[in-house]
Amino acid sequence: MSFYVYMLECADGSIYTVHTDELDARLAAHQLGTFRGYTSNKRPVRLIFQAQFPSRDEAFVAERRIKGWSRRKKLALTRGDWTEIQRLARI
Repeated sequence: MSFYVYMLECADGSIYTVHTDELDARLAAHQLGTFRGYTSNKRPVRLIFQAQFPSRDEAFVAERRIKGWSRRKKLALTRGDWTEIQRLARI
């Protein structure tokens, strides 16, 4: 079984970061508003990043790390801009 960390850009411009083991089902639930919580009143949402992990623990650790990042650093991750991520890590 695979686990995923993903980021959504919400209609209000905020970025939502979380992990799951059922990416497609969770994305559909976010879009339909059936997933109650942060995104339910911030639709539509757009998937801007996803990464796959072999265990829930690894996905959870990655989620917590990314959640602590600045918006600029998260957006650099969505672009795969490792130079910018490293630069922002030093700030």
